[in-house]
Amino acid sequence: MQKADLLLRSNAVFDGTGSEPQPGFVAIAGNRILAVGPSDGAEYAGDNTEIRELGDRLICPGFADVHCFFTGYLLTIAGADFSGCGTVEEVLAAAKAYQNTLKPGNTVLARNVKPGFDSLTQEKLDQEFGETPVILFMEGGETCYMNSAARTVYGFTPDTYWSESYWKLLKYVLSDHSYSVPEFKNYLAMMNSRGITSVKEMGFDDFYGFTDALGQLEKDQALTARVHFMSQPVGAPMNLEYGKAMRDKFQGGFVRFSGYNQMTDGSISQLEGEMKKPYLCADTCCAKDIDWEGLKRDALAADQEGFRFSLHAQGDGAIGKTVDIFAQCQRDENGKLKNRQAITDLECSDPADLERMGQLGIVAEVYPQIMSIADRASKIAMIEEKIGMDRGRYYWNRRKMADNGVVISCGTDLPLLYDDIPESVYHTVGGLFPEGGEPFNKENTLTVSELLKAWTSGGQYNLGCERDLGTLEAGKLADITVLDGDLFKVDPAQARGMKVFMTIVDGRVVYPTK
Repeated sequence: MQKADLLLRSNAVFDGTGSEPQPGFVAIAGNRILAVGPSDGAEYAGDNTEIRELGDRLICPGFADVHCFFTGYLLTIAGADFSGCGTVEEVLAAAKAYQNTLKPGNTVLARNVKPGFDSLTQEKLDQEFGETPVILFMEGGETCYMNSAARTVYGFTPDTYWSESYWKLLKYVLSDHSYSVPEFKNYLAMMNSRGITSVKEMGFDDFYGFTDALGQLEKDQALTARVHFMSQPVGAPMNLEYGKAMRDKFQGGFVRFSGYNQMTDGSISQLEGEMKKPYLCADTCCAKDIDWEGLKRDALAADQEGFRFSLHAQGDGAIGKTVDIFAQCQRDENGKLKNRQAITDLECSDPADLERMGQLGIVAEVYPQIMSIADRASKIAMIEEKIGMDRGRYYWNRRKMADNGVVISCGTDLPLLYDDIPESVYHTVGGLFPEGGEPFNKENTLTVSELLKAWTSGGQYNLGCERDLGTLEAGKLADITVLDGDLFKVDPAQARGMKVFMTIVDGRVVYPTK
């Protein structure tokens, strides 16, 4: 009998095929699961087997974040940190000093500059730095101070500062592989520490050359998570030839091209979420102009070439129109979509559209920690003012998705949120805002089992990898996360604070690192 290289024993093994964890073992040989069972697995222990007695710690399949944004994360750490600068003079002096460390003409990037420096004007920065682009991000990263050269080179202003508008800056930061590649490895290590074993990255356009770095990292066996990436057309139209080249190039176990992504509507709080009926506070269903015909054209063209498409939709109107588009894509003999199109976010939905999602096989990409960035009073006041609670009761309706057979997967839109599976239980199972209190729309929540399956098998189905990943079964790849407690035994209200104890990718312990 083949012996295990690593034998995990626990009182709580959640293999993802049932609804509850069981006492038992997981035996790993090489990069695959040798066996899973209800005993101690003693028959798989040999002279060279490492045995880990994990007690009540929960063993799960590895978690997948299917909507994250390394390039955006990179921008939050790029450049110099000016948090210690208390005056405009100190900011200018620090910027000059930092400029002296750069090659001539390189952009002066800094972060954590205090807001309210009224004299730190475009004209002042022009006077001090001339033709050298200067971008100084304020604390929180919501806006920035910048000079004329930066506006000209990068094509955005402090008033149009969002990721789709500053793609030229993202390209600049990402293209410096001496910086971006080591930081990507650090980023994956950070994800591993949170139990993440697979990611789906949003890469603008052609990912600005970063695919070469991904290819080299895979060749060097330097990736500690499986990396899927999408193309989001921002600076150029959708490029199907690029997609075909990426699909052909990446056929291995660690890097895959996953199709195309686009935005539709925006946030309901800004009246930019497209609703089926007008807002209560304004005579509009959406304050944003959305090119639905263009989105439909791209989604159908990609589908014809065998590519999946994900569309980001928040309001019930946008969700309904997205389902309408995907309903025109190719289907299999069971009437399900061939290419696993997905809808991301799904903040406020019409239950009828969630039923259609289930019928068509549209995958849901939800943000199970999204309540962590709001508070109950403000969120409910916003909902009541903008759309009313008649529609607000359909906020974050994961229950309806699950009941209609929608495959649910989980994302963070990182750096909007950072993966924290116990925190996601607090919000998405408990229905709680950060301060606690009464659950919100409790009837829309999931169970612990359903949420963990969304993070695991749902994520791997989204990525097209469910044959090899997503559950703990003999023969599957050994991507495994161990939590420091048992989420099935804690009240969801007490789930926050539980940590990841161990993360295994391809049979190798990647967290904690030795």
